Amino acid sequence: MNEMPLVSIIIPVYNAERFLGLCLQSIKNQTYNNIEVIVVESRESSDKTVEIAAEYDTRIFKLKDKERSPAINYGIKMAEGKYVYRVDSDFILDENLVSEAVELCEEQGYDAASVLCPPDPTISFWARVRKLEKDCYKGDLDHAGVRFFRKDVYDAIGGFNEELVAGEDYDLYNRFKQTDYTIGIVDAEELHMGEPKTIGEIIRKYYYYGKTLNNFLNENKGQGVKQMSPFRSSLLKNWKNFLKNPVLTTGFITYYLVIYSSTTVGMLNGYIKRKTGND
Repeated sequence: MNEMPLVSIIIPVYNAERFLGLCLQSIKNQTYNNIEVIVVESRESSDKTVEIAAEYDTRIFKLKDKERSPAINYGIKMAEGKYVYRVDSDFILDENLVSEAVELCEEQGYDAASVLCPPDPTISFWARVRKLEKDCYKGDLDHAGVRFFRKDVYDAIGGFNEELVAGEDYDLYNRFKQTDYTIGIVDAEELHMGEPKTIGEIIRKYYYYGKTLNNFLNENKGQGVKQMSPFRSSLLKNWKNFLKNPVLTTGFITYYLVIYSSTTVGMLNGYIKRKTGND
């Protein structure tokens, strides 16, 4: 690449001290040098999130009592880069990731790049189960989504829907898919460090998302149901991976039963609260 366009990395944070330092260090270690990092605190943290962010070369903004999507949109509004890249605070980036994404867009003409984000398998048994699943989504944009954009493209499709808490990344991809913009796929990956370690954590996470999932499904009729369905073509195409790992496959079946039952209960709870007006 003859030029190195500025890449703005947007990190929404709230009580993120556990992994934020590792995330920011992985950005500092990128082989691509022309990067600005924007940290947006969606609500006031009670830990050392802001202090950790200040130890790195970051621009820090604070919002009041917002969810993740408004924080990302605000950060991108403040961004000065030609490209914007949404990164969560519990992800560690491969050192070549930004370089590969920029090369895809600058030299191959793509408007955005899809980055796979498998869990760190050393975290727990359930993280290994989740990695078995995630590895099946390489190349499947309907489930891998997109996080790296030209900023003008992101603005053109309207950014994240701030009314959504669950499925906001799928919703953004679905609107992107309806345009003529193109998505490339990078080989480098993000490593997710914040994967739930226990069944209890999994239940709480998906129950929380389930409470607002109906909003996503209402916005994304047929495609949304397909994305949330447990019956996914990528899993069927990679069925041999499951045969090689019978213990993890048993865990995967258990995991799916847990997340879909938790999500369903959350959806019912959210529906009842909306009907009764008890928000």
